[in-house]
Amino acid sequence: MIAGIETHQIYAVTAGLLFCMSLGGLFLCGHFFKKIIATKILGTAVFLLFISLGKRNAMEFADPVPQAMVITGIVVAVSAGAFALALARRIWRETGQSTFEDKP
Repeated sequence: MIAGIETHQIYAVTAGLLFCMSLGGLFLCGHFFKKIIATKILGTAVFLLFISLGKRNAMEFADPVPQAMVITGIVVAVSAGAFALALARRIWRETGQSTFEDKP
């Protein structure tokens, strides 16, 4: 604990900052791979927030529901990220474009 701030509060603030930065990157970047990376960071921020909001009490066990949701979410996020990268590579091979803008 640093000057009255709990560790889970630091994690929650960090998750909020990561979420906002990745949301900005998602909307401002046009490149496929940058959008995929921003989406992956966005998911990581959500996972960090779920873990930071889990019930904490020294006399009881931690709440297993947020932990189970995060573990399941990580598996789904890895699969979706691999699919998105494969799709972006296929689009680049077929069209030669790596952004959403139309090029003549």
